[in-house]
Amino acid sequence: MAEANWYVVHTYSGYENKVKANIEKTIENRRLQDEILEVRVPLQEATEIKNGVKKQVARKMFPGYVLINMVMNDDTWYVVRNTRGVTGFVGPGSKPVPLTEAEMRPLGIIEEEKEVPVNIDVEVGDEVIVTSGAWEGTVSSVKAINMNKQTVTIEVEMFGRATSVEIGFLDIKKSN
Repeated sequence: MAEANWYVVHTYSGYENKVKANIEKTIENRRLQDEILEVRVPLQEATEIKNGVKKQVARKMFPGYVLINMVMNDDTWYVVRNTRGVTGFVGPGSKPVPLTEAEMRPLGIIEEEKEVPVNIDVEVGDEVIVTSGAWEGTVSSVKAINMNKQTVTIEVEMFGRATSVEIGFLDIKKSN
């Protein structure tokens, strides 16, 4: 089966929610749940002040556009393109262009990858060897450990002086 991608559909302004509802109804009626996976109207929280009263409102991030996660084929293209209120897909000519990961990240469609915390069996004063980077092969003792940043501070000799340098947990190993 082909891979699903996110596409942008242009709609009449103000019809975004109607288009979303119509596409979702068509998905259900034609049993296209495996081909059209999700329909979104991206919203963002905003603070509005009316008559001196602050109020939180959800505003459309892109008025006139709807995002669809779907497998592009003739059937799905036809269903979306012929939905009332849709004027077309975003892309050159009649060829829809999927969103890239870089375009999806700020929309909250894909999450930023969280780094998995690394536990290390090194303590202040232990000897370590730097295994990669500019200081590769350097042997030094640990001066400080920063668990939040996942780094250790060591001292290296630079220009005839001892200089403190932060090295990531994954770039060191304990010296025996």
